[in-house]
Amino acid sequence: MERQLVIQGRALRSEDVTLIRDWLQAHPESNRTQLSRQLCVAWNWRNGAGRLKDMAARSLLLKLEARGQIRLPPRRTASVNGLRNRRAGAIEHDQSPIEGPLQNLQPVRVQPVTETGSEARLFQFLLQRYHYLGHRNCVGENLKYLARDGQGRPLACLLFGSAAWKAAARDQWLGWSAQQRCAHLHRVTNNTRFLILPWVGVRHLASHLLGQVTARLSADWQQKYGHPIYLVESFVEQPRFAGTCYQAAGWLPVGLTTGRTRNDDGLKPRTAPKAIYLKLLRADALRRLLA
Repeated sequence: MERQLVIQGRALRSEDVTLIRDWLQAHPESNRTQLSRQLCVAWNWRNGAGRLKDMAARSLLLKLEARGQIRLPPRRTASVNGLRNRRAGAIEHDQSPIEGPLQNLQPVRVQPVTETGSEARLFQFLLQRYHYLGHRNCVGENLKYLARDGQGRPLACLLFGSAAWKAAARDQWLGWSAQQRCAHLHRVTNNTRFLILPWVGVRHLASHLLGQVTARLSADWQQKYGHPIYLVESFVEQPRFAGTCYQAAGWLPVGLTTGRTRNDDGLKPRTAPKAIYLKLLRADALRRLLA
């Protein structure tokens, strides 16, 4: 039996790789952008809103090239991701301490951040400057949120992106088979960044923000990408963080990661294990994820 190759959540057959090679040979003058779009059209690879999954296709092609399966044409312009990943220019911002009881900040609002504009630049700057992991360009479906208090002062940044392709503790808790995971993974998102700004010291704020954002996350995803979200996951680095805010917001700890990453070479773990927290977003979420 032919071993199945899975990249970007898509199972590739040998004929799929052959299709890409044939297209490259037949169109030597085409660039990488044209190839990724043509591939999406050939596979009818679209998101729930009907848009071509162009960025996912580009990532898939790069990974195929890294495996030696194909050879892409040379880049003709600077990488778009490279430009997006440049360090954000400094933005003037008030760092006056924000303290006291949560009720004094109300109404606290958590709002989606558009892809461009001043809010997007502020979001990128704050994560790059103050989050211990920094922030690079997002690939695939994602939502960014900026939290502000009643006076409009920034309080926190929350980023949700692609779920982990495999997480043994998560998949065992769900009771997922490989086929179910492949069919429903796009209805799971990962809270990849959660930053309370360092001058904000307000008890219960983090769990309050998690409650607000999970109450609206699925509807926002539906509006942007054409499909809902049923489950949110987060991987919490220990012992740096205790995961207290996730537990207070009703997230469930289900185990630890293995320490492997998306770019794992299969030889040994690359990072320390992290605690996995899950939050179902609707009463029938588990049934839908197991369908």
